[in-house]
Order: sequence, then structure tokens, then C-alpha cells
Amino acid sequence: MSKILITGGCGFIGSHLARILCAQKHELLLLDAYLNYISPFISHYQHFLKARMAGLLDRPNVRIERGDIRVQKRIQQIMTEWRPDAVVHLAALPSAKEATLYPTEALQINVDGTLSVLEGVRAAGSVKRFIFASSSFVYGHFKSAEADETHPTDPIDVYGGTKLTGEILTKSYAKAHGFEYTIVRPSAVYGFGDANRRVSQILIENAMTGKSLVLHEGGKSRIDFTYAADLADGLARCLERPGAANEIFNLTRGRAREVREFALEVKRHFPHARIEERPSDAARPERGTLSIAKARELLGYAPSVDIESGIASYVADLKERGPRELVS
Repeated sequence: MSKILITGGCGFIGSHLARILCAQKHELLLLDAYLNYISPFISHYQHFLKARMAGLLDRPNVRIERGDIRVQKRIQQIMTEWRPDAVVHLAALPSAKEATLYPTEALQINVDGTLSVLEGVRAAGSVKRFIFASSSFVYGHFKSAEADETHPTDPIDVYGGTKLTGEILTKSYAKAHGFEYTIVRPSAVYGFGDANRRVSQILIENAMTGKSLVLHEGGKSRIDFTYAADLADGLARCLERPGAANEIFNLTRGRAREVREFALEVKRHFPHARIEERPSDAARPERGTLSIAKARELLGYAPSVDIESGIASYVADLKERGPRELVS
């Protein structure tokens, strides 16, 4: 059993990971600032926060602390007192769109906040492995149909730039202070509990509430949609596998799909949903499939959820446990 601190531990991805690690009997500290950058009138943040934490709050091996990663003194205090064996750093301003709208906060959280967490790791002196959640946005426009971890990093927006900076800080601190690091690059994570209004959440919730499924530029963009449970499994493997030390991994489904495909699969569950096409409303990197061969080899990572089964599970969970505004 290890002591594992998860920043953003009450978040969408953090809560999925916490369930896996809790079942493995690790001692967990979930650090979260309870922040959301989408209007509470459309994000249903409070509802999803409660749903994420259901079944975790009463576990004897789970502790929850409020903490903003930008407050370095607070982070150092928590880490030096608790002395974790490993840290999974998920806390971030998690949306490319919101990072563009709020660039100063994106820098404060994604860069200064990461520096603060790394300073906490240095001060604690107990951390053996540090996991940093980066993003496929660090690649910018894909230069090939499939991008592996050696693909050039050339972000085209604030979000990708902050994540690449976090990668550099992670590697630098690990080398300087003698702990192992693992950097992961997810893509288009979806599933129950998301409150960040990613394209997957928007399409499904629009279908549930009778709104149009809006496809920009015909929905031809190819994205490697990744089911949250698959990503959480990959993160858990990064903590335990020796081969994860000082490596970078794409943790995705490993198969790009058009946004139109995603929308049509949503429509299969809601036949009366209307599809509406519009021009693009923002600059996005041209992406595609991310190679997960390295993660398969070194981690035994084997994602199994395609959008067909992933959307079915997501819709079923929303109908069973979602806010009344969606299911009434």
C-alpha cells in the first residue's frame, strides 16, 4: 500500500482514478480547489461533484483536502505533513477554449500551479514518482495520420503551451531533485461526471434536452476520443509499472473518429435529435490518432471502450444519475 496524493482528486478524471486506487487499498489524499470555469447554470458542476464523490467520502483510506495549487505555502504544508509516496498532478484549467478566454488564469494554474506542486514534492522529499497529466494539444497540428510520443511538440494555443511548459518543468525538477516522473498525453476524454462542456458532453446533453447537435465544418475533424475509465486505468498503471519511470505516454483510445461519427452515434440513442452544421467557431489543432504502442508495451495498457459502447454507458449513467434538468 502506498500513500498517493491526487491534485484535482475530486475532478472528472481524478475521481475515476481515485476509485481504482481506493479499491487497490492505497491511502489517498484528494486535493481539490472545487473550481469550475463553465457557467454553473449549464455545467451542472455541483451535481456532478456529488456524483463523483459518491462511495468515496466514507472510505477510511480516502482523505479530502481543499487546496488551490496556486497557493504554494498551502501545498508545501500539505505535502510535508502527509509525505506522499507518489503524486498524480491532474489539477488544471482543463479546457482549451477556456484557456484562450482566460489566458492569465491558465498560466497561473497550469504553469505556476504546476511549479507550486513540484516545489511541494521537493520540500516533502518522500515522493518516488510524479505523474503529470499533459495533453495531446502539445503536438499542435498533427504532421502524420498517427502521432507517437516522438512527434514534434508545436502547440498553437495557450492551453497546449501551458501543458508543454508543465512537461518541461516536470522533467527539470525530477532530474534536479532525484524523483521519477511520468508524463501522459490524453485526448478528448469523455464519460459520466464531466462538467467542462467538452464536445462530447455538449452533444449528449443537447440531445437529451432537445437541442441541436451542432457540427462545425461538417464534423469532419478527427479526434481520438478516450473513455475516462480507460484513461484512469492507464494512470494507475503509470504509478505501479517500473517501465513508466521517466517516460512519456499517449494515453488515448488509439483510434481517431470523426466528430460527425460521435454525433451520429448519439443520435442513435436520441432519434429525434437534429444535426445542425455551422462554420468553425475557433482555431483547433488538426488532430487524429495517437499511437499507444509504447503504453501497450511498457504499461500493459489496453483501452477497450470505443465510442459506440462509451456513449451507451455515458447516456445510461446520465439517465440514472444525471441532474433532473437532463433526465426530466
